[in-house]
Amino acid sequence: MTLEGLEPGRSAIITAIRWDGIADGDAKRLRALGFDAGVDISVAHRGVFGGRDPLAVRLGRTTIALRRVHALAISVEPA
Repeated sequence: MTLEGLEPGRSAIITAIRWDGIADGDAKRLRALGFDAGVDISVAHRGVFGGRDPLAVRLGRTTIALRRVHALAISVEPA
């Protein structure tokens, strides 16, 4: 399952990230923010305009706005 499919309030563990599906600059920023396999993540809420974009995700104590296209590149296993 991808992070995009995780319901708000649910926690998961990142199992893989398709870095080739993310632009180099964006990938570098996501790595710097702590996105990596084995990391706990949760969806706090989703954007109300334009459907489900962006997602607010929590990594540790940090909340990050994440584009849907990036969430589709992140595979997770629900906790």
